[in-house]
Amino acid sequence: MKHVVGKTYTAVVCFTIAECLVLFNRVHNKVKYPIIPSYTPIKLLYKGPSSFITQTSHIYTLSNPKERKNIANKTTTMVHDQKTLVDEVSGWLRVYDDGSVDRTWTGPPEVKFVSEPVPPHHHFVDGVATADVIINPVSGLSVRIYLPEKNPTDPDKFPVVLHFHGGGFCISRADWLMYYQMYTKLASSARAIVVSVYLRLAPENRIPAACDDGFEALQWLGSLSRAESHETWLDQHADFNRVFLIGDSSGGNVVHEVAARAGHVDLSPMKLSGAIPIHPGFVRSERSKSELEQPESPLLTLDMVDKFLKLALPVNCTKDHPITCPMGAAAPPLEELKLPPVLFCLAENDLIKDTEMEYYEGLKKAQKEVELLISPGMGHSFYLNKIAVDLDPNTAAQTCSLIKGISEFIHKH
Repeated sequence: MKHVVGKTYTAVVCFTIAECLVLFNRVHNKVKYPIIPSYTPIKLLYKGPSSFITQTSHIYTLSNPKERKNIANKTTTMVHDQKTLVDEVSGWLRVYDDGSVDRTWTGPPEVKFVSEPVPPHHHFVDGVATADVIINPVSGLSVRIYLPEKNPTDPDKFPVVLHFHGGGFCISRADWLMYYQMYTKLASSARAIVVSVYLRLAPENRIPAACDDGFEALQWLGSLSRAESHETWLDQHADFNRVFLIGDSSGGNVVHEVAARAGHVDLSPMKLSGAIPIHPGFVRSERSKSELEQPESPLLTLDMVDKFLKLALPVNCTKDHPITCPMGAAAPPLEELKLPPVLFCLAENDLIKDTEMEYYEGLKKAQKEVELLISPGMGHSFYLNKIAVDLDPNTAAQTCSLIKGISEFIHKH
């Protein structure tokens, strides 16, 4: 297992609130997204591995708006010789007629840092160490492990939280800063080892590829529990009697599918103790009331919902597919599934709130053990928006409440 050891640095980033609002409006097609109701200068103090600053330091020096615009224009005018653009999801992804996919960020460079990779660090930074591990040498399937530093009051072993990242099945990686800043906090707060899977992406790998990867990662944990394979950190510190699934957005879809598959196999001596879908991408072909009425947010627009799922679903399938609509007629009845206890996390202002609630009500009707955790006034995956978390006290408070609720669920099971 190869580790990249980084050092700690401190960078001070100066933006006005007005600039932040302009940035998000530019990225998300002029969507209104209030961060703080004031326009005073603000400083953001950020700490992280030293190797990260060399990758992104250019974004912190762009104080001149004209300079920012020029760089953004240069970024978006990349030449693709003899290729025709077939589809595009603004800023995030472009698909060409030769089947190639370009995931280079073409939005404002000032916000690119949230999707930059954070190198693993084997030493403890703010109480958490990280490592990247290949779990399948043939396919190259890998995971990122977050290990909390042992406290005197901790038990001998930590519960394990298997994480599936979001991104509409089409973008994002387990090592992105937006996940690093969230799941280091969760590992430290919940006193749990987080294992985040590098899921394959669509359209190169359409559904159910991401679910296959998630289930393979769960089976890998099972093999560790039986000493059929080995990973040093997990061998020494993991409590395989308390394994949980957690996933953001489309990762929440993976949580449901992996939990459903797990109900058909013997994972012993490992025990699947809970499932935590956070703002899962559960939708239907027909627009819901919330899709028509709720405001779009920086991390979810109707364009993203429609285009990502068009690229991710099997050819000629609709959003009524069992993985995107597990409460629908095409999916196995929820009553027939053997599911662990569920903590269902919902954002009050989520664009797809209605279909998410339909799934929750379906679990209750099927007499499954399910709890509901609502984040009032928040939008889809708000806690991954590092700028909002750092600058808006309410978003920060709601993120802390979400982490606390998840930690309590883990401790209870």
